[in-house]
Amino acid sequence: ALLSAICLIVGTMIGSAVGPCLLIWAACGVLATLGALCYAELGTMITKSGGEYSYLTEAFGPLLAYLYSWTTVMVLKPSSFAIITLSFAEYAANPFYPGCTPPLVVIKCLAAVAIFMIVTVNCFSVKLANYVQNFFTVAKLFIILVIVVAGMVMLARGNTENLSNAFDGTSSSIGAIGLAFYNGLWAYDGWNQLNFITEELKQPSRNLPLAILIGIPLVCVCYVLVNVAYFSVMTATELLLSPAVALTFGDRVLYPLSWIVPLFVVLSTFGSANGSCFTAGRLAYVSGREGHMVKILSYISLKRYTPSPALMFNGILAIIYIIPADINTLINYFSFAQWVFYGLTALALIVMRFTRKELHRPVKVPIVIPGLIVLVSCYLVLAPIIDKPDMEYLYCTIFIFSGLLLYYPFVHRKVNWARRKVTHLIQGCILLMEVVPPEN
Repeated sequence: ALLSAICLIVGTMIGSAVGPCLLIWAACGVLATLGALCYAELGTMITKSGGEYSYLTEAFGPLLAYLYSWTTVMVLKPSSFAIITLSFAEYAANPFYPGCTPPLVVIKCLAAVAIFMIVTVNCFSVKLANYVQNFFTVAKLFIILVIVVAGMVMLARGNTENLSNAFDGTSSSIGAIGLAFYNGLWAYDGWNQLNFITEELKQPSRNLPLAILIGIPLVCVCYVLVNVAYFSVMTATELLLSPAVALTFGDRVLYPLSWIVPLFVVLSTFGSANGSCFTAGRLAYVSGREGHMVKILSYISLKRYTPSPALMFNGILAIIYIIPADINTLINYFSFAQWVFYGLTALALIVMRFTRKELHRPVKVPIVIPGLIVLVSCYLVLAPIIDKPDMEYLYCTIFIFSGLLLYYPFVHRKVNWARRKVTHLIQGCILLMEVVPPEN
């Protein structure tokens, strides 16, 4: 349904990230909207689940699509899941440690519990996962409304001094701007989530573009208004130093009802994590179905009709990633690799305008839009590397291409002895989880 589609976009995008620069927030919102319009054309033209995986397959063939699924299933989706649950855990633990930061072990244990709960819900029922998403989306929109109204009241009382110098001390180096966009776009990440479940969406040619056109501008307006509200009582320095900005805002403005903020922010981040898990399972399922991942990932529960092996695999990796996790490093690592593939997907749209003219396009965007996304992607990938060439970018690149070591024997050559060994290993898992191939 359209409402559930909008809730998936809004619910996954609105999490916990905040920032000091209103201009970056607005620019990121425009960029996310333009990117999502490209995905609206792709999603209504190629009505397969799997998001970028399906589009890269159609435009460039199986090799690039495999590298995308390898990187996304193994790193990007579980690291995104880990980042959101770590944010959830930080907000959930904060009220129990007034005046100090919660111990790291407590945050990580709470994050692991959240991952387990979310994976369990998604394995149990698709409908239940949808209900959870819709409920938590309403909850996060409510707390945003509370924060915005409280901020407007503070501004009406004359608390405008922070807005008059909100951009003082802003760095203008290309790398700093690129990293600022990384963090801003991380908050907007989710604009492509609906494309991962196109096959499960009712009337995708209508509901996919409508959900995008309603959901993403709504998120953009929410983010900008929330940051204006924060500036009404906090300086840019205080925003940067606060480990949980919404909590600081609540303590200053809403006392003695400030407990409302952490409660609803916890609900918000939990909903974001649920949306991330929901779509990640679909990508692993589709790539397993196409033979680019272990076949068991494409199996579905015999009783529940959910892609439980794919969901469990994503959850296990996410728990592994929270063990050494530093949120900022994970965001940069996630964004660098993600924008490589966003750029390639926009390029795929341009390529298919010439190579796949026969495909029906219910939505058709001006070709300048995917061209702009390709250019912005190149900037976001290259600018931070040129400005500050950290080793993490090299590690990320090596990891992406390391997938070829598995592609050649297992996917391209289909070496029988290797496939037999893998088959023996997963037989027990199939019996234990009571899963079957989707065609059964």
